[in-house]
Amino acid sequence: MLRKHSVTINGHGTSYSIEDEFQAELSRLAKAREIPVARLIAMIDAARPQGANLSSAIRLHVLEALRAGR
Repeated sequence: MLRKHSVTINGHGTSYSIEDEFQAELSRLAKAREIPVARLIAMIDAARPQGANLSSAIRLHVLEALRAGR
């Protein structure tokens, strides 16, 4: 199910909407890297092309991590 999540990135609040499965994997990735989910999202946000959707960038990051074996 698609759910909306709120997060603070560099002191400003934003939201993203992703499916539960992507959120679960995002949490696993953050745990494996020993960083908070918000920090991982901030890293994804900083790396995404200008104008790219944050939710899509998160999904692509999770997909790339899975393909790379984490």
